[in-house]
Amino acid sequence: MLLTLALYLLLGAAAGVVAGLFGIGGGLLIVPVLVFSFGLQGMSPEVLTHAAVATSLATIVVTSISSVKAHHARGAVRWDMFKPVALGILVGAFLGVNTADKLQGEHLQIAIGIFAFLVAIQMAFGLKPKAGSEEPQRKELGIAGSVIGYASAIFGIGGGTLSVPYLTWRRVEMQKAVATSAACGLPIALMGALTNIYVGWDEPLLAPWSLGYIYLPAFVGIIITSSFCAKIGAKWAHSLPADLLKKIFAVFLLLVSLRFLLANLL
Repeated sequence: MLLTLALYLLLGAAAGVVAGLFGIGGGLLIVPVLVFSFGLQGMSPEVLTHAAVATSLATIVVTSISSVKAHHARGAVRWDMFKPVALGILVGAFLGVNTADKLQGEHLQIAIGIFAFLVAIQMAFGLKPKAGSEEPQRKELGIAGSVIGYASAIFGIGGGTLSVPYLTWRRVEMQKAVATSAACGLPIALMGALTNIYVGWDEPLLAPWSLGYIYLPAFVGIIITSSFCAKIGAKWAHSLPADLLKKIFAVFLLLVSLRFLLANLL
């Protein structure tokens, strides 16, 4: 048990550093590592991927609060955009969790594998959308929020991988796009976590100490170290070769993608 808790503490630290370095949130690291960890612990293959996604979303609830406070203190959050996006996110995240709940574990891993592959390509080659001609209207923001919330709840991420490119494409300057995206991570994670508690409440295959699909020992271990280490990652982002680090993380995501796809398609 102590060794497992140490793994979760280390995972939280690594996820925090990744979030601070790249501004993409730690879910892309947390979910695959939890999938492998839960498998080694003997958790049922039918529910371990759902538990990994749910636990990741629950940790983001905690870590996103400190992130939002920091960005708000700098006046960087576009609250006028956040409100319509957040409404869409709440609907999309609720539907996303219910969609994931209907998927078999291997199908959910395939979906995560495809997403990880696409993010790896984006990070490796620095692909970014060109800025559009004007900022979006409220209706568009609501629709975009529902899509971002839906996908993020399925993959167990805070949405920055999707919302930052969207906001920069719609002519929001990068600093404010990152800050507003961080704010959007809170409703994604909150709705995702609560819905995962609800849909997984009576799941008989879950391990002891589970709250719905959320595995509490992993949740606690990760949040202890992730917020603190996110600050370290943010400092390192100004002194370490960011492009090289992004390519290294892209290789990690590519390996995760291949592992999930090959294991479930062959």
